[in-house]
Amino acid sequence: MKNDVYRSYLNSPFRSIKHSTYFKSYEHFFEKYRGKEFTFVEIGVLGGGSLFMWRDYFGPKARIVGIDVNPNAKKWEREGFEIYIGSQSDKDFWKEVKKEIGNIDVVLDDGGHTYEQQIITVESLLDSMNDGGIIVVEDTHTSYMYGFGPKKFSFIKYVKNKIDQINFRFAFKDLKQKEERRIWSIEIVESMIAFRIDKVASHEVSIPTDNKGEDDTSEDLRYGDVKSIHYLKKLSKKLAFLKNLSFLRNIFYKVLYFLSSKKFNAKEYFKK
Repeated sequence: MKNDVYRSYLNSPFRSIKHSTYFKSYEHFFEKYRGKEFTFVEIGVLGGGSLFMWRDYFGPKARIVGIDVNPNAKKWEREGFEIYIGSQSDKDFWKEVKKEIGNIDVVLDDGGHTYEQQIITVESLLDSMNDGGIIVVEDTHTSYMYGFGPKKFSFIKYVKNKIDQINFRFAFKDLKQKEERRIWSIEIVESMIAFRIDKVASHEVSIPTDNKGEDDTSEDLRYGDVKSIHYLKKLSKKLAFLKNLSFLRNIFYKVLYFLSSKKFNAKEYFKK
């Protein structure tokens, strides 16, 4: 691995441990902040090696804040870093830290990697992120390991739930689901998940548009090669009267979609 993050990692005077695949991802997420004045918060600074790595990589204009549960990390304040001691799974700790730090541009969670720690960190910091900011949680492979929390509440399952909530921003008329508008997008790479903040885009209202171009009146054949879906679409039009009978409508669609799943040709791609 030969990139600038990796060189900064090697240049750090104190020990840091990183997986070899992480450096490309760091470069991808953080390169645009180099040489800029911004606030960077790292959770989990341990022996200080990563603090020096980020200072070398980002440059002297970066404000680097370290969070750790070990009081020993306080010693890095004499090197010009801001250090706060407390548990990342403590909501009250985050309330106090946010008052001190103010708005944040970049968060890197390299803390304890438990599901509770990862989830509470994201939820606690989302409202403190500057527009255009990013929260990156690393070592998300712990969601597939034991010893980091109950599996049904893994960080990956939390992320899947967020993906649903982002898509619920679409103009669904009959779904009453929680929408997520604090996060604009979610990006996944190996062992890392990034939450990007764009407050304007994530609060746009989804409405259909039409460019008013000439319509050649071609027949819409998009479902013609999927007979089960084609049949459902035609049938739903004939049974439009069910739209006011939600209970019957829901039962009807569940039965039809169950039957259509029997001939679903992409089932093989859902095998684990």
